[in-house]
Amino acid sequence: MSHASHYLEGKAGLRVVLIFAAAYFLSYAFRAINAVIAPDLVADLQLSNADLGLLSSAYFLGFASLQLPLGLWLDKYGPRRTESALLLFAAAGVALFASSSTLTDLWIGRALIGVGVSACLMAPLKAYRSWYAPERQSQLSSWMLVFGTAGALCTTVPVAAALPLIGWRGVFWIMCALVVIAATLLFFRLRDVEHDRMHQTVMQSHASDALSYRQIFTHPYFRRMALLGGVHQGGFMAVQTLWAGPWMMRVLGLSATQTSQALFAFNFCLMLSYVFLSWWAPKHVSYGEKPGWPALTVVGWGIGLSIALQVTMLLLPYSWAWLLWIPFSLLVTVSTLAQTHVSLSFPSTQVGQVNSAYNLSLFIGAFSVQWGLGLLIDLFVANGWDYSPAMRMAWAVYLIVQLFALVRFVSSKAKFDPNDKALAP
Repeated sequence: MSHASHYLEGKAGLRVVLIFAAAYFLSYAFRAINAVIAPDLVADLQLSNADLGLLSSAYFLGFASLQLPLGLWLDKYGPRRTESALLLFAAAGVALFASSSTLTDLWIGRALIGVGVSACLMAPLKAYRSWYAPERQSQLSSWMLVFGTAGALCTTVPVAAALPLIGWRGVFWIMCALVVIAATLLFFRLRDVEHDRMHQTVMQSHASDALSYRQIFTHPYFRRMALLGGVHQGGFMAVQTLWAGPWMMRVLGLSATQTSQALFAFNFCLMLSYVFLSWWAPKHVSYGEKPGWPALTVVGWGIGLSIALQVTMLLLPYSWAWLLWIPFSLLVTVSTLAQTHVSLSFPSTQVGQVNSAYNLSLFIGAFSVQWGLGLLIDLFVANGWDYSPAMRMAWAVYLIVQLFALVRFVSSKAKFDPNDKALAP
């Protein structure tokens, strides 16, 4: 049977996407929910800004700690078994978070959530790379981010409306049940699809050489992409999932209700941006095999414009300036094209390790930015600054780091050579 006949299409292909998307929806909801419940957590536990940043970043630390073994598990055991098993750890973490009353227990619970959902994007990317045609990869990646952003969207106005009724603990108990359902669907409803393609996957694995993480991380092309991804895509996750809320309340002066509405609008526009990207990228972006805008050129211009817009946001701390987050949501989506570029550059049988290595870079960046902004804010406040200028100055420091990463990316000429089997610098 030809390789093309193994590609998923029709109802079976749609079922796979929807089941993986449901799990990623929950993963992103957990990632973003602290931006809305932060005032309740601070009130309940008397947290400092550094404590809040550390608690929220526990998700990213737990997530990042699993990325390297995750890549090996995905390539060895497949996406279905790997992700469904890890989701049970997420359910345990959600239950611990919902029932805890100390910062330590909450931190452990959130770290377990990060561990448990660590495969929610890497598993589908591994499945898509193996089960779907190459020309559909950027489209499928964009649709995953559409569903992920929808998860973030549901943590804004809906969660804010539920908090007075059931509290943040009640919200987490509901999410715990949803995680168990998602794990069950993954394990049982994807078994037939995975079984039908198992023979092909095994044959491909035997036909290709295995890579080591040392070879991946030391390759100049990978280092070029990982720095950009960690600072920009990872940093954006840190801002979206925590600091966007405090920025709108403490810098722009919006109320809690106005902030939840502004975050809803921002995440809704972000979701639409991913929908647009899923349509536009397959038609107009080239990964080297067809005419079109070179993917890395699009990434460079998009990130450069997003930095310029962030400078404007920094200089205009007025209530109406939340509207600047709408064009910001349009620009930041292009950084995901870099992840697709990395995924398509390596053989499909090794993409679990490659994607996980790249994702580790993203979450190291997210952890560093999320906690680092909190530390800088507390540092400036301790030296007599008010909160608003302290947060603006902390963001200015982050902008300098973003500019440095972009310059390094643009100035580097490192490319991936598919004939370089050693993948050594």
